[in-house]
Amino acid sequence: MESKKGTTTVGVVAKDCVVLASEAKATLGYLISSKEARKIYKIDDRIAVAISGSVGDSQQLIRVIKAEVELYKHENKETTVNAVATLLANILHSTRYFPLLTMLILGGVDKRGCHLYNIDVTGGMTEDKYTACGSGSPIAFGVLERGYRENMRAEDAVELAIESIKAAVERDVFSGGRKIDVAVITESGVEFSRHEIGPKLSE
Repeated sequence: MESKKGTTTVGVVAKDCVVLASEAKATLGYLISSKEARKIYKIDDRIAVAISGSVGDSQQLIRVIKAEVELYKHENKETTVNAVATLLANILHSTRYFPLLTMLILGGVDKRGCHLYNIDVTGGMTEDKYTACGSGSPIAFGVLERGYRENMRAEDAVELAIESIKAAVERDVFSGGRKIDVAVITESGVEFSRHEIGPKLSE
């Protein structure tokens, strides 16, 4: 049985925020099962995650991690991005023999600053300034490598994230649609926006 999967997600650390972005296409084998797929989820007040891989596995993991964060907050005043990333990595590692087929980009802001983590299907966790996941990630990485700068303004980071998704949509068969979702995470919270893809880059 096929599962819904295929995507491109990216994350970028800017001066005072973290930007997550994804396209909105979900595939079921060679069928486009949705053009409105949600791939960025708010985990806590200043933490969000972008998913790639199996939609069902990803959504189940998000339900679990949101519940765990709420339980943690009852005993502690504030959680950290690293703590949430570590918990996600531990859950994925514990299921490695019957894995949840998902890869995650976790971004957030806490008292230690802005953080971005790439978490793989077996629980490997890497912190970086920019990253990409999913079937279109090799294409997105090319744009990120060329355009990333330290201490970027939020609007420049959003533009870079959108351009990297656009490039992946142009060339990756499992990424697509005309919509790009963006989450900007700051000390004030998580702000979501949706952007329409215009003409092809070659036009």
